[in-house]
Amino acid sequence: MKHMVMIIAAVVLTACGQPAPTDTVESLVANPERLKEVRRLCKEDHAKMGDATCNAAAEAFHQRFMGDSKGKYTPQPAPQD
Repeated sequence: MKHMVMIIAAVVLTACGQPAPTDTVESLVANPERLKEVRRLCKEDHAKMGDATCNAAAEAFHQRFMGDSKGKYTPQPAPQD
């Protein structure tokens, strides 16, 4: 009986493995191939991928396209003479 409890405990703990990794904005920005894949999957079946994942992919694409948005290309104001 004691062995049966140990076996059941081992099976239950084995079934409780690591959850599937979630795609965050930061992880998608760092991995452009994964971003491309997630965007494709969202386009094919948005309901299956879920709003959170597709929104993260959209935000990651925006950040990669726009950069850090600090305005490094904004010209300085002309000096007043």
